[in-house]
Amino acid sequence: MRCAAACVLALAFAPTAAAAPFTLELTQPPPAIYGNTVSLRGRIVPTLIGAPVTILRDGTPVGTATSGADGTFVFRARVDAPATYAAVAGELASAPVALAVRPRLTARVVGVGVVGQPLRIEARVEPAGPLQVEVRRGRRVTLSRAFAGAARVVLSNRGPSTFRIRVTATPPTGWLAAARSLTAHTVQPKLELGSRGAGVLVLERRLRELHYALPRVDARYDLDTYQAVLAFQKVNGLPWTGRTDTSVWRALARAQVPNARYRGTHIEVSKGRQYLLVVRNDRVEEVVHISTGATGNTPIGRWHVYRKVVGWDWVLWYPIYFLRGFAIHGYPSVPAYPASHGCVRVPMWIAPKLFAQIARGQTIYVY
Repeated sequence: MRCAAACVLALAFAPTAAAAPFTLELTQPPPAIYGNTVSLRGRIVPTLIGAPVTILRDGTPVGTATSGADGTFVFRARVDAPATYAAVAGELASAPVALAVRPRLTARVVGVGVVGQPLRIEARVEPAGPLQVEVRRGRRVTLSRAFAGAARVVLSNRGPSTFRIRVTATPPTGWLAAARSLTAHTVQPKLELGSRGAGVLVLERRLRELHYALPRVDARYDLDTYQAVLAFQKVNGLPWTGRTDTSVWRALARAQVPNARYRGTHIEVSKGRQYLLVVRNDRVEEVVHISTGATGNTPIGRWHVYRKVVGWDWVLWYPIYFLRGFAIHGYPSVPAYPASHGCVRVPMWIAPKLFAQIARGQTIYVY
């Protein structure tokens, strides 16, 4: 007959002349953040399988774990304050370990950072406690202010500037300190092909955040940035200029990632607005600037990929065929208006990427 777990423990811990003494170890956990889950790990040496282990928090039992095939065990607990933990198994007891905890501090800059447009800092600490916000504009401190639990600070953006922000939470006794550093730029609103600098960097980061296709974020208003701006203007009903002005910045500030028209994983091509959506599991992953047939002959409907060609196929770069000779493909010229013979032109750089993402048989919607 098998013994119950308690019997096994009693026999295992019974001293014998030949047996090595058992020890119970509890590993020191790394510092945790308030509200997270911490994993307390330990082991019984020599290995003891299936032993029940009680976890104590500040001397009070809070749960149990069971040793596995290698004698180790794991106990998970939600963190709400610093505490001292220990493990007990039969007559064995581990050395106590102290769990250090930081408050949960969140801080962000809200706004697109354009001269004349709203820009603010939002910060919060949990559990609620004192917050200190310091703002530097260049080398000068423009704000140093204390808050309780949450902070909301409006930044002055009358001219181009760089703000360096430090948010510090003063923790309760026994807690670790928490701090966040942020940088925000305010830039001139008018940008166009050939522009460079901080304004372009802010623009590119916002476009990528909204899933508009960009090969890189490099503070250079090159053709790829121009085409991403065109895609944004098309989706949001703005004039198709490829330039960034106050109206574009205003739309960027309130925009969200576009929604797909259809559910599932597929490609959507809008002939009316001249953009392409890469949709995966109902969510738009990428928005691409395109140019369809100049005569309006790009076929509307639900199609499926039947052929793909690596590299060049005549003058088509990485073509993805979905109906007869109609394909999605890279092309050196992708203007803001319909200009192809009927295919869906995309920028050269993204054609190989789409080729890798779109499988044979995948659905292509054209509307």
